Amino acid sequence: MFGDGEIWINGICNDNTCKNVDIKVATIQSTANLAAPAPSGEVRCGWIENPTPGDLFLIDKDATWTITSQGQAEGPDAAGVDNIPDGDPKQFVDTSRGTGHGYSCGCLTVETNAKDQRITKVVSGKNLPLAKCRADKALPKP
Repeated sequence: MFGDGEIWINGICNDNTCKNVDIKVATIQSTANLAAPAPSGEVRCGWIENPTPGDLFLIDKDATWTITSQGQAEGPDAAGVDNIPDGDPKQFVDTSRGTGHGYSCGCLTVETNAKDQRITKVVSGKNLPLAKCRADKALPKP
């Protein structure tokens, strides 16, 4: 085998004693369907909170992680913010009297700066039911 299984070779005997052998390519296959490496980062689950325009946080058992802040007042916004999935309106608590600010529950795969409690990159994310975060005793109340 060569590479990651792209090419396989085989010996074919030309006589009964197999002293005379031809080496032939037995298989050439694509590796396009092989799994890609897992994305880098850590998975953090908790409250995804957007209390005011431009501010976005993930609150988990360890910290309140800044994802974005108004005018980048708390440092640069995280790369990949668009990788946070759109929320389910039925799983969102509006704390702003209809202006679209509040919180939901979810998990994000992220890269962090632990010292500054900042998320530096959002790799991916998924929404969770509000009940999941409400039942997690390790999470603070939003």
